[in-house]
Amino acid sequence: MSRRADIAEEIQLDMGSQLLAHADDMLPTATEAQLRFLAERLTEALRDILRVAESRGRIGQMSGDRPPERSPS
Repeated sequence: MSRRADIAEEIQLDMGSQLLAHADDMLPTATEAQLRFLAERLTEALRDILRVAESRGRIGQMSGDRPPERSPS
């Protein structure tokens, strides 16, 4: 059962990575409808990634971390 969970998590992480690459490509010219669709898919991917992190005990570690500093634009 653990191996199946690992495979499912690997697929979710890979899909999230592919979605992010797709978002990078389409953002400059996306229509409002495309942006809405993309935001929905990115939200789903983030939810999946957080679920993976939680299942691996990483959420507690991450929530205690300070957010990265933003560099001035």
